[in-house]
Amino acid sequence: MDLKEQFEKAIAESKTLSEKPSNDTLLQLYSLYKQSSEGDINIDPPANPFDFVAKAKYEAWAALKGKTNAEAMTAYIELVAKLKN
Repeated sequence: MDLKEQFEKAIAESKTLSEKPSNDTLLQLYSLYKQSSEGDINIDPPANPFDFVAKAKYEAWAALKGKTNAEAMTAYIELVAKLKN
């Protein structure tokens, strides 16, 4: 199974975890997914300074700038595997 197939399998598995991950873990999953699928952040920061969720998502994704798609996919796959155990 190649990396892309493993990544897609991990995405499916992340939706069927036995318990909901913490907000920090969900943020990690989000940012790794975005970096894997879209690359470096390509959106403007949220305009509303009180939209803390959007701000957290933006900052988490921005923190991964420079990480390759393959590195992000591998980290996502490893994180989902850890959450399954």
